Amino acid sequence: MCNLSTKQLECVGSVDSGLTAVSWSPDQELVLLATGQQTLIMMTKDFEPITEREIHQDDFGEGKFITVGWGKKETQFHGSEGKEAARRKQMEVPPASSMDDGRPRVTWRGDGQFVAVSAICPQTGDWKVRVWSRELVLQSTSEPVPGLEQALAWKPSGSLIASTQEKPNKHDVVFFEKNGLLHGEFTLPFQKGQAKVKELLWNLDSTILAVWLEDSKDGKSSASIVQLWTVGNYHWYLKQSLRFGSAERSQPVALLWDPEIPCRLHALCRGWHALCYDWHWSTDRSIGDESHPVANVAVIDGDKVLVTAFQRSVVPPPMCTFQLQLPQAVNQVAFHSDPTRRADLAVLDADNRISIYRAGDSTGKDRSVALGGSGFKASIETLQLEKTYRLEVSCGEVTRVNPLAFRLFTWLQDSTFLAVSQGQLAAHSVIHHLTGRPEAEGGCLDLRLSLPVDGDVISLCYNPKSRAVAVQLADGRILKYFWEAPTPALEPWRSSNGSAVRFPSPCVQTALAVIGGEEAILGLTDRSRFFMNDVEVASNVTSFATSEEFLLVTTHSHSCQCVSLRDTSLKDLQAGFSGSSTPNNETLRKVERGSRIVTVVPQDTKLILQMPRGNLETVHHRALVLAQIRKWLDRLMFKEAFECMRKLRINLNLLYDHNPKVFLENVETFIKQIESVNYINLFFTELKEEDFTKTMYPSPVSSSVQPQEYPGQNKVDLVCDAMRAAMENINPQKYCLSILTSHVKKSTPELEIALQKVQELRVTEAVSPAAEGVTAEAALKYLLFLVDVNELYDHSLGTYDFDLVVMVAEKSQKDPKEYLPFLNTLRKMETNYQCYTIDKYLKRYKKALCHLSKCGPEHFSEFLNLVKDQNLYSEALKLYPPDSPEHEAVGSAFGEHLSQKHLYEQAGLIFARCGAFERALDAFVSSGSWQQALCMASRLGYTADQLAGLARGLAGKLVEQRKHAEAAVLLEQYAQDYEEAVLLLIEGTFWEEALRLIHKYNRLDILETNVKPAILEAQRNYLVILDSQKTTFTRHRKRLLVVRELKEQARQGLLDDEPPDGAEADLLSESGSTVMASDTSSKYSHSNSRISARSSKNRRKAERKRHSLKEGSPLEDVALLEALAENIRTTETMKGEVHSLLKELVLFGYDEQARQLQQALEEILQVIERSLPEIWTTDLQQNPANPVLGPNSTANSITAAYQQQRIAAPAVHDAQLLIPPKLNKNMQWKLTLLQ
Repeated sequence: MCNLSTKQLECVGSVDSGLTAVSWSPDQELVLLATGQQTLIMMTKDFEPITEREIHQDDFGEGKFITVGWGKKETQFHGSEGKEAARRKQMEVPPASSMDDGRPRVTWRGDGQFVAVSAICPQTGDWKVRVWSRELVLQSTSEPVPGLEQALAWKPSGSLIASTQEKPNKHDVVFFEKNGLLHGEFTLPFQKGQAKVKELLWNLDSTILAVWLEDSKDGKSSASIVQLWTVGNYHWYLKQSLRFGSAERSQPVALLWDPEIPCRLHALCRGWHALCYDWHWSTDRSIGDESHPVANVAVIDGDKVLVTAFQRSVVPPPMCTFQLQLPQAVNQVAFHSDPTRRADLAVLDADNRISIYRAGDSTGKDRSVALGGSGFKASIETLQLEKTYRLEVSCGEVTRVNPLAFRLFTWLQDSTFLAVSQGQLAAHSVIHHLTGRPEAEGGCLDLRLSLPVDGDVISLCYNPKSRAVAVQLADGRILKYFWEAPTPALEPWRSSNGSAVRFPSPCVQTALAVIGGEEAILGLTDRSRFFMNDVEVASNVTSFATSEEFLLVTTHSHSCQCVSLRDTSLKDLQAGFSGSSTPNNETLRKVERGSRIVTVVPQDTKLILQMPRGNLETVHHRALVLAQIRKWLDRLMFKEAFECMRKLRINLNLLYDHNPKVFLENVETFIKQIESVNYINLFFTELKEEDFTKTMYPSPVSSSVQPQEYPGQNKVDLVCDAMRAAMENINPQKYCLSILTSHVKKSTPELEIALQKVQELRVTEAVSPAAEGVTAEAALKYLLFLVDVNELYDHSLGTYDFDLVVMVAEKSQKDPKEYLPFLNTLRKMETNYQCYTIDKYLKRYKKALCHLSKCGPEHFSEFLNLVKDQNLYSEALKLYPPDSPEHEAVGSAFGEHLSQKHLYEQAGLIFARCGAFERALDAFVSSGSWQQALCMASRLGYTADQLAGLARGLAGKLVEQRKHAEAAVLLEQYAQDYEEAVLLLIEGTFWEEALRLIHKYNRLDILETNVKPAILEAQRNYLVILDSQKTTFTRHRKRLLVVRELKEQARQGLLDDEPPDGAEADLLSESGSTVMASDTSSKYSHSNSRISARSSKNRRKAERKRHSLKEGSPLEDVALLEALAENIRTTETMKGEVHSLLKELVLFGYDEQARQLQQALEEILQVIERSLPEIWTTDLQQNPANPVLGPNSTANSITAAYQQQRIAAPAVHDAQLLIPPKLNKNMQWKLTLLQ
């Protein structure tokens, strides 16, 4: 053992036969030794032996298969092989290859519970794999596998054990299960005997399998190769191939995956060069634009590049649209960044050759490409090899040793490339600016410039529109490479405020995007952190992609968010991602768990996602769909928009709502593009009054389209009328059904007009049968499809056209015995009476009334009965002249109807208009309208005595209604009884009016006998009332303060808490009452009606007693507030009454009594004014009555909040109680002479 601190070797034990393999467990607690005597020794981390076992065991292990008694092998079913399989002899397994070193291989499962050991069997000479437990108990032994080789690696996730097998015609990597049975394989790209597999290595997360080979020529080892394989959709892809060359110093002696970073590989060469590779997953996609909608994606698979053109078809991997075959394994691909050449592809292979593939003109050639399946083909522009360059740049010994000398291969212009290599120092890189010479086929790329960089370059991204290149270093710094300058240079990337941009963590995927006119760099780390410039905007992003207008991201919450890059600023976008607000439905959609973005198809609505297994899914994100539809509508491409909306279930109202003015101006264009009658009818049937750009599909904030409103116009009617006019102008025969639909779909369906058009078709067919167009029968069938047959029959009857009625009835399920007699009866009637009968049958009573009025006086009784039955008095009065007897009869009936409904005043008006003055008088008397009653008495010629009697009767009614002043007018002016009038005025406290009549009739004696005693009595009554009001107010105010103090003490814990009440009691007792209801429902279900009625009664009774002034009641404070407010309002209304009484007291010399009354009212008003801040405190007016609820609240927090707030703010259901009554200080009620 080597001590790293002292750098000394220490002997911790010895094995006489020597060690052939040593392997530590993943948890570093155990170490397994394989000895030269073919034994296994399990030791602790301190090298203390635990147990020892022989490698070669005769037993299969504890996992031996059990025979369940299914009979002999000869009698069992053998599938497609038939019974020959039972008679086939066991194949003899050949011994191990001479190229194997013969040493055992040990590999642990990721959790350290099992270990697999591969060794050559002494009896058969072949390799056998045995699985042992942690306690070194044999679990299973592999089945005999001919050609099995030495390499062995257990997948850390625990599912498979990888090894290699040399077959007669190929070389495979095979997989064993824990029980020793084979389970899958894939073939290495070598012939038999061409390569020797030294080792297999799984990375930390089991996603990459490294295959370490030696390429042999003439039986001699010549070069080492490391291949990286990944699996997707059950297909193994060769993603990287590292050729270390044949030089002795460049040969690797050790290969190891990093134990912490999954995609980091360490290699140690014989020349003491340590190489460290970091890989990350990237999607090589072309980025098309509006003019060139290319959406190609390239996938590396060994010496092939699989290209899928998603703008044409979505082909599930490992299939593709077409593939490019190269002579060597491919390591990198790059699409052309020029918008006009974005389908072109550059491929960098393992020999550092760059192959340029162009999408050229293939005129005269078959452009169809088979896409798999049953002969399905598509017309695709395939790529043709144009030329090949060799990439040779001398960068010192490090580049010569490193097989992957160049990385981050980027295609800038037609013949301009960027590539990055390792610098001479560990943390340095070199950016190579390369240009191609068009004249030399198979020549080398010219090196224009090699720019050293102080740091490890880990990503390059290029924006073809701004022509900017962003360079990311391992420490997160972002540099801008000015590649077009005469002397290319690197400078820090700066944001709009001038500060240098630096990612907080290095990103594995970067992209440049223009957001609201500002160019920003986007980055995504392997930890799902998403940055915009140097701001982290999200921490759960799994993938992202940009298009010309949108940024799309997928998240760990299994959603895909799509945000516009044009309609926002960088700061708003950063705030939107970082905020907690939920995006609208257009922005966010749910996707399958683990989905990652492959590409976005430009000028289309398709978003291609890849699932964790590798299969593809096409989704149409609502934001992409609506954006594309809006583009089509702006360009008047109605057909494309309609077909997309129909396929993706977008409401067709958007066709109109997007821009109503443009749609109405181009209705004919819309109809000509859609063309299909069925599609036009579908559009009609989806029309609604709702504006979908404000509800379901709100327009972007910065949209330049401002829809023109049509105030006062019905949207559906407007569209139906405009389209009907256009269709009648284009081809009424072709669009006959759509025209009928436009009538039926209106807000008030025009079924009669539609039926008339059907009748016109029938007449036209009878005269000259049409060679084209819709027949009347087909049109009628279509109407019956749109409208219920009974409704259509009724509307056809309402046209009074019996031929049309018969035509509709014949197409319905009606029995001719039912409708034919009815129609025959109608035919025999007079025209107006016929129409009346039909309208009455259809319950169109207003029309029936109009037709019946034209049938003559003999039908007036029937007319009047219809008016009374259907309450059509107002309509009936319009049908006869005012002086006609019919008008008078209808008016009398109307008046009686109003009288029965106790609308006596309106009845009197109708009677008066019809000349029935006696009945009008009775109605006005009943309603108390004494002015109108006197007018009717005048019209009837009443004598003075009759008027006096009428006036006394009316006065009595007015006194009952406490209208003393009006009753006094009647007695004085019509009954000539001024003395009684004065007494009524005194009773009603109309002091000044009473004095006026006394002096008018010179009855001063009434002053002594009636007026003075009355005003003194009123003064005494007011003093008693004011004293009572003051006492009550003071008592309630003091009690309110006590109640508040008690509740505050209870809240502070000085007193025991009372149970919650009011709204709080309802809340806290909800669960208990629910349980009780559940427990008792079966027992008392027979009397639930009685219980419900009693509960309702109890609730009403509790509502009345909710605010009880009884001491100790739950809501006593609320009841006191209510009583105090009522007391204040009552006192406030007494100002005017007291002011009037004070004037009379002073007038008759009762100054002392007046002063007492004024002082009493002033005192209570002062008490009220001083008490208002004490009663209606500031906290009471500002503190909410309900506790704060929300997603962060818990049951305990809500209960605590209720217990605290029920004291601080009473449970007031009327918010007005929390506001103090207003005092009118501007009213001058006091008399100065009394002060």
